[in-house]
Amino acid sequence: MVVIRLSLRAQPKNRPYYQILVADQRFSPKKRYIERVGGFNPLSKDANALSLDLERIEYWIAQGAHLTPRLKQLIKCYRKQHQAA
Repeated sequence: MVVIRLSLRAQPKNRPYYQILVADQRFSPKKRYIERVGGFNPLSKDANALSLDLERIEYWIAQGAHLTPRLKQLIKCYRKQHQAA
């Protein structure tokens, strides 16, 4: 099964940065993935904290990929911010 999930990227201590990846569920999120579709910096307060390629995410969802619950929330917030702007 193909999933779209967050993957912790190696960063300095106490500076998390997450990649948003399309990957096969059987593989480790740190090793093999199909495509990188965005990034998320939870410490950033500005609008650039979340970057997404919504076209590719919608493509993968149409192909049968599943989203993690946290990523569903992030996409919902992203759409709300960019719809208002």
